[in-house]
Amino acid sequence: MKTAILLMAHGSRIAEANDAVNEIARMVKNFAGYEIVEAAFRENHSPTIQEGIDACVAQGAQRVLLVPYFLYLGAHVQEDLPKEMAEARKRHPNVEMAMGRHLGVHKRLAKLVIDRIEEAFSEKGWS
Repeated sequence: MKTAILLMAHGSRIAEANDAVNEIARMVKNFAGYEIVEAAFRENHSPTIQEGIDACVAQGAQRVLLVPYFLYLGAHVQEDLPKEMAEARKRHPNVEMAMGRHLGVHKRLAKLVIDRIEEAFSEKGWS
């Protein structure tokens, strides 16, 4: 059964912010070897989440795992994204869809923050 991964991000009017999400999607595809990985946006940019789901299905996905690329458990993650999935299920009743967890609190994120702190210290010449 062909499975797609859809990274769902907030979306920004700043193109570089959206480009970063697309780059993460490419990295996920390359590092993990998933056949179909797409990025889509809730607001301010396209493709929309509905368009992202449609793109996954157009590539032959029979299952779509929707992954919220959000740090926090806010209204988008708790309410809006499940509504997006429910709407897509109406158009694609034969496609299995499930929602993954948002990024949230994780040791790896804390380690990434430490890396960024150490990079900043180094750039500033601080010890």
